[in-house]
Amino acid sequence: MNIKRYSTTFLKVIIFLAGIAVLALCIFLVPHMANFAAKLYPNIALMKYLVFIVMYGASVPFYFALYQAFNLLRYIDENAAFSELSVKALKNIKCCAITISGLYVLGLPLFRFIAKKVDPPIGLMGLIIIFASLVIAVFAAILQRLLQEAINIKSENDC
Repeated sequence: MNIKRYSTTFLKVIIFLAGIAVLALCIFLVPHMANFAAKLYPNIALMKYLVFIVMYGASVPFYFALYQAFNLLRYIDENAAFSELSVKALKNIKCCAITISGLYVLGLPLFRFIAKKVDPPIGLMGLIIIFASLVIAVFAAILQRLLQEAINIKSENDC
């Protein structure tokens, strides 16, 4: 096994562990957060469901992005990193990151509403997730463009 194979295997394990960690948060933390928000504002019946929509809604594009990152590592293992499939995977990762940011931007008033009654760092957590997702989206967009340019140059040289 060469160094490239070790690196991609390590990254695949990290992707798998990230998926497990978010699954654990979705199973154990999100219901508690939703119930806590509902107790803070018992007169707002939808509060619990709004938390579910934002948190579980963001987990769907997160898992799709993990799947795309896993595919990207598989393409690297198969020496197909410079292919349209890799460009498409990066595009999908970018779209997923933007979707996650958008969901949390829509959920910011909800977090702000909760932060009024509890510790303000709850609102800060939403901002951190938005910022991190946007950084990932920009990074994926840059890699997508560079990879597409490399593929174009390679195809020009092959002709």
